[in-house]
Amino acid sequence: MGLVELDLDLGEEERAVLDSVRKFASEVMRPIGAQLDRMTDPTDVIAPASPLWEAYGLYRDLGIDEVRDPSGPLDPVRRARLGAMISEELGWGDAGLAISFGVAGFPRMMAAVTGNPALIERFGSAEVVGCWAITEPDHGSDMIDFENKLRSGASAKPNCIARKDGDSFVITGQKAAWVSNGTIATAAALFCAVDTGDGKTGSGVFLAPLDEKGVSRGRPLDKIGQRALNQGEIFFDGLRVPASHMVLGPELYAVAADRVLCMANGGMGSCFVGLARAALEHAIAYAKERVQGGVPIIRHQSVKARLFEMFRKVEAARSLNRRVVVHNTVSPNPQIQYAIASKVTSTNTAFEVASGAVQIYGGNGLAREYPVEKLLRDARASMIEDGCNDLLSLVGAERL
Repeated sequence: MGLVELDLDLGEEERAVLDSVRKFASEVMRPIGAQLDRMTDPTDVIAPASPLWEAYGLYRDLGIDEVRDPSGPLDPVRRARLGAMISEELGWGDAGLAISFGVAGFPRMMAAVTGNPALIERFGSAEVVGCWAITEPDHGSDMIDFENKLRSGASAKPNCIARKDGDSFVITGQKAAWVSNGTIATAAALFCAVDTGDGKTGSGVFLAPLDEKGVSRGRPLDKIGQRALNQGEIFFDGLRVPASHMVLGPELYAVAADRVLCMANGGMGSCFVGLARAALEHAIAYAKERVQGGVPIIRHQSVKARLFEMFRKVEAARSLNRRVVVHNTVSPNPQIQYAIASKVTSTNTAFEVASGAVQIYGGNGLAREYPVEKLLRDARASMIEDGCNDLLSLVGAERL
C-alpha cells in the first residue's frame, strides 16, 4: 500500500516525474540494493560486473538533474518541493544507493556554481562519479563545526592540506574511510586545510580529480548497513591542481560550507523520510496478512497503536523536511538550524519506525528474507553520517 500524498496541487508534469522515480525505486533500486547488501565482500559491490553500475546507468537515464535545473519551467518553490519528493522516493527505494547517487553530483554542482567553463567541462559531465571528501582520520563530525565554536583547547592538526605553489596547489594527506563513493569516485569536492603561502591559513574547497597521479585509495569499508553505498579512504601524495580548482578560499569557507551542509542535511532528511515510509508500509502490509489469535494482527489494539505512532512520526518528519528544503533552496538566507532539525528528526524517525516494523514482524523481522531488518541497519547508519546527530544538534543550538 502507499500512504496518501497530501500535496494536491501537483501538476501533471510533476506527477509524471514522481511516477518515473517511484518505478525506478521499486524496480531497480530495491532489488539491486538488496543484492548488493547480501555481498559479503564490499569489493564485490564495486566490481566491474556489479549491478551497481547498471543502477548508475539507469539513474542517469532518468534525467533527474534536468528536472532540478534552475533554468527549467517550474518556479523555484515547486522545483524545490519536487526535489524533496524525488529524494524521498529514492530513499524509499534504497538509502545507500540514494546517497551514492546524490554525492556523485557534488563536483558537478560545485563546478556549475563557479561559472568557470574549464571547470564545468572537466567536472560537469554526468559520467563523473563524485564524492564529498570532508571527513578525516582525526576529524569526523567536528569538521562541520565550521566556525570552531564547539572546540575546546588546541585543535588537532589537519590530516589533509593544500599548499600554494606558484600557480598551483599541492594536496597532501588523507581523507577518512567514511567518504561516500570514496573508492569509486573520479572527482572530489574536497574540503581541506589551506596554506596560501601569504600568511593566510584556514580551510578551502577544491575540485580535485581523483584519476590522476598522486591519488590512491584504501579498501572499501565493510559496514553494518547501507552496504550498497561505497565508502573508503582517499590518500593524496602531492596531487597538483591549478589554482583555479580552489572554488572557495578561507575567507568564504565558513559561509559557503554552511550552505552546503544546509543542502546536505535537507537531502538526508528527505532520503530517510523515504526509508521511514518504506518501513511503515511494510509493517502495515505485514500486519494485514499475518494471522495470530485467529485474526490478522492489525486487529489487535497493541499493533494498531504501534502502527499509528509510526505513521504519526513519518508524517511529522515529512512535513518538516519539505518545509525546510523549500525554504533553504529558495531563500537567500538558508537556516542551518532547520536543516539540522530535519536531518536529526528524519534519521531518528527512520530508526524508530524501522525498529517498530521489526517488532511488528516479530521473529520474522530478524530474518534476512524479510526487508525490515535491512531497513533497520540502513537507518542506524544515518544517525552518524553527514555529521552525527549529537554534534549536529549542538551546532544547531548555537544558532538559536
